[in-house]
Formats: sequence, structure tokens, C-alpha cells
Amino acid sequence: MPNQSPIIQIAEDASGLARLGAALFAATIRSEVDKKGSAFVALSGGSTPRAMHRLLGQPPHRRDIPWHRLYLFWVDERCVPHTDGASNFGAARWDFLESVDIPRDHIYPMPTEPGSKEAAQAYAKELEKTVPKNHEGVPCFDIIFLGIGEDGHTASLFPNHDALAEDARWIVPVQGGHPFVDRFTMTFPILNTAKQVVFLVSGTPKATMVKQILDSGTKRPLPAHQVRPVSGNVTWLLDKNAASGL
Repeated sequence: MPNQSPIIQIAEDASGLARLGAALFAATIRSEVDKKGSAFVALSGGSTPRAMHRLLGQPPHRRDIPWHRLYLFWVDERCVPHTDGASNFGAARWDFLESVDIPRDHIYPMPTEPGSKEAAQAYAKELEKTVPKNHEGVPCFDIIFLGIGEDGHTASLFPNHDALAEDARWIVPVQGGHPFVDRFTMTFPILNTAKQVVFLVSGTPKATMVKQILDSGTKRPLPAHQVRPVSGNVTWLLDKNAASGL
């Protein structure tokens, strides 16, 4: 049975938040590899997870995580070159992927062809081929890392966007965010099949939104409200500033 109440952990500051995230990442990978020989993870971009990612590329995580058994996907991506500073994959490659012993063919960056439904379908086929599926045939990640925006968006699922109602396609092209560019994003059918979803949130500007999302009585549904894993848990890792409204 899923854990109906979210797990909330609060770190003293952004550095402590990065350590919490890296420790959870490492523990999950080791546990899943022990149980089934491999682990499947989807990462988000943005500024908040970068400190966590840098820790993954340093001791002890660089040597203690069974990287050769890990398969790594992305939750969303901006349609920019991987060398662009806005690229989620490019940032991860710079922050830790080039420092760890993960096979190149276990790394699945999202496409960057703006608005291409064919590219979205191709990435969905990679999910179908690689990630273990649940009883309904939907790929089931061991852990998915998400963030939130000050508007309540998560992944690249923005308020009032048609993608919020998507119930069939696993990957869709969208536009939005800052910068306002073409993107690709996973949809709720994938996010809500995960064994564990982790929201990593830092900073006072996010405090109001964190409170609104975690307030079960809120009357204004936001994209992050729709992350409700059917058979998994949701964990919120916050620093004190992000948790200041709770």
C-alpha cells in the first residue's frame, strides 16, 4: 500500500539538503541493486539539485554507489544543445556523470528537437524497452527526483497546460517556464507509477508554495498536487527556508 502521508525531512540549510538528497539517492540505488540487480532513476534539472549532483561525483558516493547497475533517465529537458547552460543533461554531465563509473549506454538524455512528437515517442519507447513495468505495462522507476516552481509546476508540467490532463502518452513536448522555451516532459502516468518520488526544494521563495502544496485543504489544485504515486511514497526534502511556512 502506498504511504498516503508524505514523508518530510528538513535540513538546516542548502548544503544539508544536498547531503540528504545524495544519501537518499545512494541508499535507494544500493537497496534496489541488492534486491533485483539494477536500479532505475529519473532526474530533474534546475538549480536546486545541482549541489546534490556534485556530491554524487565525489567520495564517498563516487565509489560506494554501484554505478554500473544504474540506468539514468530525465524527467524533463529544455530543447537546447547539451552544451547550453540551460540543459539539464548538460549540467548533470558536468556536475557528476563524467566523474562516475556509469556505462554510457545506461544514460538516456531526453531529445532536444523542439516540438517533435516523434522524438517524444522515441524516448517513450526507450522507457518501455529499458525500465521494468508494472502490471499495467507502465515503466516503474525506483526513484524520481522532482522540484517545484514558484507557480506550483513540477517537471515541465505547468499550470493550465494541456499536458496536465494527459493520461496516455508518457512523454510530451511542451512550452513554458524560465526560460520560456520548447521542452519535453514526463507526464503523470509515469510519475505516479514510481516506487518513490522525491521533491527537493530549497529557499524562502518556495516556502509559500510548499505550504500550499502540502496543505491538504487547499482549494486551488496545482501540478505538484497531481503527483500521487499509486503504489509508492512521496518524500519532501526541504531546507529550513523552504519549510518556513509549515
